[in-house]
Amino acid sequence: MSQPYPHSQTESDVLAAVTPAPPAAPSAAVPSSTYRLQLRPEFPFAAAEAAVPYLASLGVSHLHLSPVLEAVPGSAHGYDVTDHSAVRAELGGEPGLRALAAAARGHGLGLVLDIVPNHMAVPSPLRLNRPLWEVLREGPRSPYARWFDIDWEAGGGQVLLPVLPGPPEPGAFTVDRDGGVLRHGELEFPLREGTAGLAAPELLAAQWYRPAWWREARTGLNYRRFFTISELIGVRVEDPDVFAATHAKVLELVRDGVAGGLRIDHVDGLADPEGYLRRLRAAVGGGCWVVVEKILARQERLPPGWPVAGTTGYDALRRVDGVFTDPAGAPELTRRYLEFTGTPDWERTARACAREVLTGDLAAELAALERAAGPELVAGVREVLIAYPVYRPYPGEPELDPQALAEAAAPAGPGAVAGVRDLVLRDPAFAARFAQTSAALRAKSLEDRAFYRHAPLLSATEVGGDPGQPALSPAEFHAYCAALDRDWPGSGTVLSTHDTKRSADVRARISALSQAPELMGRPAGPDPQLAWVARQTALGLGEVPERTERLVQALLKAVREAALHTSWTDQDPAYEASVAGYVPDPEEPGEPAELAELAGAARANLLGMTLLHLAMPGVPEVYQGAETEYRALVDPDNRRPARFPREALARLDAGAAPQGQAQEKLALTAALLRLRRDRPELFTGYAPLAARGPAAEHCLAFARPAGLVAAATRLSYRLAAAGGWRDTALALPPGRWTALLDRGASYEGEVRLADLLSARPVAVLLRDGGPGDE
Repeated sequence: MSQPYPHSQTESDVLAAVTPAPPAAPSAAVPSSTYRLQLRPEFPFAAAEAAVPYLASLGVSHLHLSPVLEAVPGSAHGYDVTDHSAVRAELGGEPGLRALAAAARGHGLGLVLDIVPNHMAVPSPLRLNRPLWEVLREGPRSPYARWFDIDWEAGGGQVLLPVLPGPPEPGAFTVDRDGGVLRHGELEFPLREGTAGLAAPELLAAQWYRPAWWREARTGLNYRRFFTISELIGVRVEDPDVFAATHAKVLELVRDGVAGGLRIDHVDGLADPEGYLRRLRAAVGGGCWVVVEKILARQERLPPGWPVAGTTGYDALRRVDGVFTDPAGAPELTRRYLEFTGTPDWERTARACAREVLTGDLAAELAALERAAGPELVAGVREVLIAYPVYRPYPGEPELDPQALAEAAAPAGPGAVAGVRDLVLRDPAFAARFAQTSAALRAKSLEDRAFYRHAPLLSATEVGGDPGQPALSPAEFHAYCAALDRDWPGSGTVLSTHDTKRSADVRARISALSQAPELMGRPAGPDPQLAWVARQTALGLGEVPERTERLVQALLKAVREAALHTSWTDQDPAYEASVAGYVPDPEEPGEPAELAELAGAARANLLGMTLLHLAMPGVPEVYQGAETEYRALVDPDNRRPARFPREALARLDAGAAPQGQAQEKLALTAALLRLRRDRPELFTGYAPLAARGPAAEHCLAFARPAGLVAAATRLSYRLAAAGGWRDTALALPPGRWTALLDRGASYEGEVRLADLLSARPVAVLLRDGGPGDE
């Protein structure tokens, strides 16, 4: 049992080419790559420890663990922290974590911890969160009151607790005087001292909290929460004492060498992200690798003053996906979608969802800002928030986004907009709450609503994505990579995560449709929007175990998030019962046979995405099981227990040739991970390479100047339709180059792409004469 918080705690030869043996110990603060493991009671530290030998042989340098601190019992993710001072007992506790770290260290691996500074759980039972329990018992005078953003005045001196299943009835509450608790069914609340003898109405009025029906949260909540989740209460880590208390255990684990890196969850939820990161950096020192979960809009850049290695990688995901999306076919697919479904275009959808979420789901947060701004600025607050083009502004910025101010001026009036601007610039408290609300609004209105309503190409609706402009040119990709190598070479990069709505393998299949919009057809069903989404989702998932059940689960979530006919809080049972009928039957005649033609394009997409991810600048992360074929839909589908392809990798290491796409991906992944681990000097610098000839646009190639060339096929369906590579060639940098995936094949000068990419749609070349060459 944990101690309470102290108040004062301020392909065959492919893998043979790169040895599977790991180094003796982690060699640098910046990982060569990371591997994400989703811990849960069914997959605790001991299970992760059992996987260490396999993961070391795969070639990663660090294991990235989902949150490890004490959380709500049974939690499948760990982001609902209840006690920052203890490692989660359900996972094996601190001894289990330290044993995992020791086993990892013995195989040359380090650990990266995912930490959650922004919020804690409002758990059941409430007493699991001791700081919150004490605030509810003692009120604003509690030493823990400074932990939470509570507007006591707005609540009439009470914290609204929206935890009851229905409207409260005084007779439903009972008092346990000996235990000092108030009960409502199985729920327990702390009694304020001296109130146990009061009659029911007076008793409830005398508490520092008001138990309420969960529906009251939308309009009456008076504490900051994570997005719209009232079960997660915001934590004020900007307070130095709160930071110290909530980070002591994590800092101890870093100091003891248990962890060598940290992922910071939802940094945009914090009042002052840069201030927090500077305090964290001072505490962990310069040798700890730190990345932030920061969602960057298309033209947005990470603030240069942040003392971090970079982001968790959604910005890279968007670029990798985008360069395999057809810039001509995607608009045509959108045109067909809008005509078929009758839905508004992306801009109107995004704006409508922002207004809807702000005035509905976030009504309590909006009301708090409006009270602080005053009645004359109400319209300005709303319109600037709705128009804001990035997740949030930051303290110290000299100006709010001028685009947002200009767009908001028309509906709100220039005076109201100017007033909001001035208030943000002169009032730090208002600015912080405005920014925190803006971040919640962007996440909920875009990721969790508009991305489900605007669905011409589902592969473009990932976190940080831009469904209005899903395609990226090779020139834009190269510019991004050059900037990443120059400015943030230690930044994380990802393709699949615990938060992606569809894994990279699923997106690779769906995005192939952008090359052949006509193959989408006109799916049947009374709701054309749902029929379209179901068709693409089924295409992406393909034939997998439990296909129908997984598709139904994902489609139910999609329609609830879209909130057009049903929602999480106002479900329509009849509509939801019809969802299963939209799942395409693979045996049903009428499914276009042409869809099979996209299999080659999907393979090219997936292997190309894998190559770029692992060869481009940054620190690539492999999600559990995604080193091989990994088809997963939105959570909880993507958080199923990990399955590791141990036997397949062992066969490849023994000299077997890859059989099928899954093993092709595994062979490519292991070869590049091991290369990153054993020859990190190869992965520095960045230089685009341009093909020449009739199909040049279909080749994306670059060099890492120290001795590596990567080449991938893009838009392969269109390439085949146009006659293939023909005389298209790629000029290699000076020297003789050997193919990593085809031992013995070597090239120099200008190479015909029909030769280079004859066996597979990707190629990795190493310059002869480098370290380790014979």
